[in-house]
Amino acid sequence: MIASTAPIDPAVRQAYLARLGVEPEPPSVAALHDVVRRHAERVPYETLWIQSGAGWDIDPHAAAARIAHTSRGGYCYHLNGALGLLLRSLGYDVRVHVGGVHGPEGPNPAVRGNHLVLTVAGLPDDRAPDGTWYVDAGLGDALHGPLPLVAGPHAQAPFALTLDPTDEGGWHLTHDPSGGFRGMTWTSGPARAADFEAQHRQLSTSPESGFVRVAMAERRDATGVDVIRGLVLSRIGVDGRTDEPVADRAAWFGLLAERFGLTLDDVPDEGRDRLWAHVVAEHRRREAAPSS
Repeated sequence: MIASTAPIDPAVRQAYLARLGVEPEPPSVAALHDVVRRHAERVPYETLWIQSGAGWDIDPHAAAARIAHTSRGGYCYHLNGALGLLLRSLGYDVRVHVGGVHGPEGPNPAVRGNHLVLTVAGLPDDRAPDGTWYVDAGLGDALHGPLPLVAGPHAQAPFALTLDPTDEGGWHLTHDPSGGFRGMTWTSGPARAADFEAQHRQLSTSPESGFVRVAMAERRDATGVDVIRGLVLSRIGVDGRTDEPVADRAAWFGLLAERFGLTLDDVPDEGRDRLWAHVVAEHRRREAAPSS
């Protein structure tokens, strides 16, 4: 279950912390920032499991074990689901919420449940007087660390982000125009696994899903984000954006390992072949598509 209170396996917890390079310590604002930032830097947002035919579910315990024992990451349900388990095991008061990432059309009911959101309570400081922090390792190119759940602008280089309360009692994140999406809204109440299952099924299996069509990985750091979408490697940083085509198979897999930590040691040869064939076919389809 997404909101399961079952504790994380001790061996998984130890390996997870080792991957992040952190030691367990009592909850604090500084320690929370350290864990979340290292998660963003060391555990990539990625959908390559879809194109390689893995078919992952959204069980946070399975995601935590995979993150702990392989080089893999995942998308929001995996990254935030696993991170929530880890933080809870460290003594943090973690809440799971239903989110919806949206495009230019703005928030709408159709996207509800396409994102899993975490908040952490009980850590007051000058930035978060009520002690609540917005934590999100599952947005790919957006957050590098936690944000105080306070309305107004929030800078995380190279992005300018904004948080606003909604009329329904939830919150809305507005992403920087240079980012990969427009915004995301979430509800304040607790989430259940059932809130995400239909969207996960659509996002990971539907031919209409962008996650199914385009293989991608993203890795956030303190000054920007590395992104690979299909055969294009991009860097969005404080000095602007660069894009570089990568058409050679060996170079492409090498970049996954070097820039994203995705060695894909857990993927059999047939899975790698399937992944590469999909990436090339999608690239050719886009090249052949008429310009709008």
